[in-house]
Amino acid sequence: MSLTLYYHPLSSFCWKALIALYENDTPFTPQMVDLSNPDERAALLKIWPIGKFPVLRDSAKDRIVPESTVIIEYLDTHYPGATRFLPEDADAARQTRLRDRFYDLYVHLPMQKVVGDRLRPAASRDPYGVEEAKARITSCYGMIDREVASRTWAMGETFSLADCAAAPALFYGNMAVPFGAEHRHVAAYLERVKARPSFARVLKEAAPYFGMVPKA
Repeated sequence: MSLTLYYHPLSSFCWKALIALYENDTPFTPQMVDLSNPDERAALLKIWPIGKFPVLRDSAKDRIVPESTVIIEYLDTHYPGATRFLPEDADAARQTRLRDRFYDLYVHLPMQKVVGDRLRPAASRDPYGVEEAKARITSCYGMIDREVASRTWAMGETFSLADCAAAPALFYGNMAVPFGAEHRHVAAYLERVKARPSFARVLKEAAPYFGMVPKA
């Protein structure tokens, strides 16, 4: 087995890569990393000096592939399966990448701002920044609600890179900033994604660790 994924089962960006791996039953070795463990942190830094996960190691090709989006595109190119994460049409692929960036930058990262602030000492918290992040997330919910009202998946009727990005962003996003009554299409979309076998497996594996997620 040439692929090893360095990850943590609670990490939202790791979920994104795991969904893609599970979608196509791609064989890989999961290597859980506890960043609070000096030895495990050092091992991760050795292969990716930035020190963030997920990171994919492909021993057969002697390559280190960091960043969830890049990992998924790498898998799509070198280890393709029944689910293709980017369409062949260049314009459709560009739109799919745009949606991937949208979920990562405008839902996922603001969600991490809200959740991460809960881990700070009270004197070091950033109420203004958190409110800005919540407003951004709520604004995005409105945009997404209109988009998925007539779609099964983020880009239409085909599961894609965009859904790999949307699933963790919306799952944790709903915990940080719950959907409102006006977001029923977003809520329904998230339920469809949660029922997808690949994401259902990710959630099942993460369930024992959910107690570590900081509450409001």
